[in-house]
Amino acid sequence: MQENKQLIVLTHLSQLITLVIGFGSLLLPLIIWLTQRDRVYELDQHGKNIVNFQLSLLVYFIICIPLILLLGLGILGFIVLGLISIIFPVINAIKASHGETPKYPLSFNFIS
Repeated sequence: MQENKQLIVLTHLSQLITLVIGFGSLLLPLIIWLTQRDRVYELDQHGKNIVNFQLSLLVYFIICIPLILLLGLGILGFIVLGLISIIFPVINAIKASHGETPKYPLSFNFIS
């Protein structure tokens, strides 16, 4: 049970891999979720929330690209999204360590 909770917390924190190697914030949690969702209780829901959040961030980042030409709003968007992509995985990893199933804000429901 404790190992399961640790893997769930690790899955939330694995989104931060981008800070270390520059990419992988979608790939690493996706791999963990796809390989472990049947073995670890509750990982399926956490994994879906994480993948939906990462895909949503990708959409928002793509939307910010043309907004750079509009008074630099895209740059502000990149900064805000960057902070969100760091803060919420940490907050939700803490919530998951306490047994909660956290939701990510601004997430589209790509996978249900």
